[in-house]
This record gives sequence, structure tokens and C-alpha cells, in this order.
Amino acid sequence: MFKKSYPNYFYTSDGTRLFYNTNFPLNELNPEKPVMVFIYGLLCSNSHFKYQIPYFEELGYQILLHDYRFHFSSSQDGDIESCNFPNIARDLHELLADLNIKKTLFVGHSMGVNICLEHARRYPEDVSAQVLISGTVVPPQDIMFDSNIIDITMPYIEMFTKKYPELYKAVWKHSYKNPIAQYAIFDGGFNKKQVNIEFIQLYMKKISELPENLFFHLLKLMHDHDIINHLESIETPTLVIGGDKDKIIPNYLQQILTKHLPKSQLYIVKDGSHVPQADFPEMINHRINQFIKKSGILSGKKS
Repeated sequence: MFKKSYPNYFYTSDGTRLFYNTNFPLNELNPEKPVMVFIYGLLCSNSHFKYQIPYFEELGYQILLHDYRFHFSSSQDGDIESCNFPNIARDLHELLADLNIKKTLFVGHSMGVNICLEHARRYPEDVSAQVLISGTVVPPQDIMFDSNIIDITMPYIEMFTKKYPELYKAVWKHSYKNPIAQYAIFDGGFNKKQVNIEFIQLYMKKISELPENLFFHLLKLMHDHDIINHLESIETPTLVIGGDKDKIIPNYLQQILTKHLPKSQLYIVKDGSHVPQADFPEMINHRINQFIKKSGILSGKKS
């Protein structure tokens, strides 16, 4: 994903191994320039930023990618309950400190918005500015697809997974090969006129690499997240982005975020889906870059 990668591992204070990757050698970190940190969503990966990462690298930005605990190349050992928003935020806080990164721009998508906000709440000194794309600070089960159908059906789906664990595991590992499943995700979460099916195929293939019990665990974390009670204390300059055709997270949620975050501005993308950064990458990239320039973090001043 980078022109030249510098992958590495970091061990957190509780011994969890995190994978991370930078587009610069650590001994060449420029502390005067911000490091962009991309924060992906539930069952997603850094491939959801495939159009942002090369664009900002080409502009000369320093970039840090990492995998959360229990995700991809990071450790998937131990109790999955330890994979929670406070720990994920602390892991990244420790990683930034270890790398001596003091100026950052967080870019979070979907569940990554929860993680960004949790981090900004707990470690405000880490985050110079943030971009929040298609997130929600209310339980997603209550509002996904503008209904509570997920909240109603989820207990039955979870009961099925517990009753037939091997069957569920097989479905989890191989559903990316199913064209019907591919189309369902394509139709539900993306602008089909703007995104090609290969993007969805890669997305689903990456899902199969994750533990099969992670989905219900993370969805519960989002349901129980109390970050809405702390929004007004988060002073980080913020750009909130949503798609006006987002079927998963209705964009009035972005208006709620903007209303309660003291230093925020809203950008709604016409015909944008739940993944507007893939639908209209040039538009999103330009808007993020414009926000970065106006936020003051390039000059060392926060707006």
C-alpha cells in the first residue's frame, strides 16, 4: 500500500503484540510534521483507505497504519474481552509514545469513529485533529438501515452461532466466495455506480481472516459505548463526513456529532454511501487535505 514500507511489531504494556507499518524509517520521523493515523471500522481493514493512503503519501505526509489487538497481523491470543475501546486506545497511545510521535491526524471510519473519539477523550494530547467518517455514537443496532431490525434479529443469529459453532465457523471463513453475500454487502454499504465489486471481494476476504466471534463482540462494544456523554469535552478540531445515501448509518448521526463536538464542521457527500471515501475518493481526499491545511496542525497551531 506504501511505495516503501517499514513494517514492525510493538508490545504493549500488557504484552499484546501489535503490528504496525509506516511509510518512513523511524529514525527519519519529522516531529514538526503530523503523522496521519488511519483507524478502520468493524470487520474492516486498512484497505478501506486504499484511495487515501497513496494520495496523502504522494503529498509527502507521514503515515502510520496498525492493526488492533485480535485483528489481522496483531496478536489474536488471550481473552477477546480485552479487545475493547479503552484498551485499543491505550495500545495506540503507547505505540505513539514509543515511536515519539507527538503530532497526529486521526482518520476514522465507521467503528473507527468510536475509537478516535475514545482516544481523543482519554489522550487529547495525542490527537492534533481528526476526521470522522460515517460513525455513530448511538447503538448501531438501533439505527442501522434506519430501523431496529438488527436489534431484533441479532439474538437469533447469535443463538444459531452457539448452537452450530462449526457450521458458523465454516460460513464465516468461506462466505467471501459467495456471490449472493458479495452482492448483499455491495448493495447495502456502497454506491454501486462508483465502487467496483473487487473492492467488496477484498473486503470480504479480509473478514475471513478475523476470529469468527469478533463481530458480535465488537457490535456489543459499540452498543455499550458511552462516548456520547463525553463529546462536549473533546476539544480536538474535527471534520465530520457522511454520505447522504448511507443505508447503514443514517447521516443525521453526523449532524449529532457535529452539534456536540465543540470544534467540528460537517461535510455531507451527495450520493455517498457508508464508505464515501471509496465512492468519491478524489472529493474526499481534497476535502480532508483542505481541512488539514485550515486546522493549523501543519504550522503547529490548532484551530
